[in-house]
Amino acid sequence: MRWREGRRSENVEDYRGRPMGGAGIKLGLGAIVVVILGWIFGIDPRVMLGLIGTIENTQTEAPPPPEPGVRQTGSPEDEVADRASVVLADTEDTWGAIFAEHGLQYVPPKLALFTEVAQTGCGRAGAAVGPFYCPLDRKVYIDLSFYRELKDKFAAPGDFAQAYVLAHEVGHHVQNLIGTSEKVRAAQERTSEGEANALSVRLELQADCYAGIWANHADQSRHILESGDVEEALGAAAAVGDDTIQKRARGYVVPDSFTHGSAEQRTRWFNTGLKSGALESCDTFRAGG
Repeated sequence: MRWREGRRSENVEDYRGRPMGGAGIKLGLGAIVVVILGWIFGIDPRVMLGLIGTIENTQTEAPPPPEPGVRQTGSPEDEVADRASVVLADTEDTWGAIFAEHGLQYVPPKLALFTEVAQTGCGRAGAAVGPFYCPLDRKVYIDLSFYRELKDKFAAPGDFAQAYVLAHEVGHHVQNLIGTSEKVRAAQERTSEGEANALSVRLELQADCYAGIWANHADQSRHILESGDVEEALGAAAAVGDDTIQKRARGYVVPDSFTHGSAEQRTRWFNTGLKSGALESCDTFRAGG
């Protein structure tokens, strides 16, 4: 991936090695509601369950900013974080242009880098939850050690595999901005658990497709792709498919419990966005599979 000459985003908040001050939104409704929030907002219910043990008593207002000197904003110096800043900036340019074409204004998310524990608008989260998007504060949260896990545990190495992960989470931000997440929430309130799972899968597959749209536009305008990059992204998408994860964890697959989609679905929808570059191609809710 060609990234070193790219613009660095000003929307990076680097909390690594520093306490994240402030309180989150009160979420005292129990595990079931937490899982539903995951379905609604495109956060893996496994992630939300991981939050339950670490969510603390909170206030109802948004988190106040950290004390002076606690947060570093802008481009970090280490390479992995620096590359994430470039990818974020690239998503800003891509989605800013796409929104403008549709007569809309794109408001970019913040990217919060943290170590071990993050205080978010959705609660207090440990690094074990993996990367996630919190719609309540419009931030993407990543402990960059996840990228080592992606390489070592999921056998999905490469800088473009990392870029795919970030672009997928930004895809959830896009869904939040254009109202898709709210429509899914409303539909899930009227349906069964199995159908709610299916809607969650469609939401996740659309975020994969949006990641592909970003790659398409970024390569056309800034020529970021190198040989092997697409394969890295596809490998990452397959590695985090529900069937792949379930096989690794329990040795068998339960399709009705899928919340993100199979490896085949995730790679196919990323490819769909990559090849078309068009929002209209990412209507996973009307697609048959």
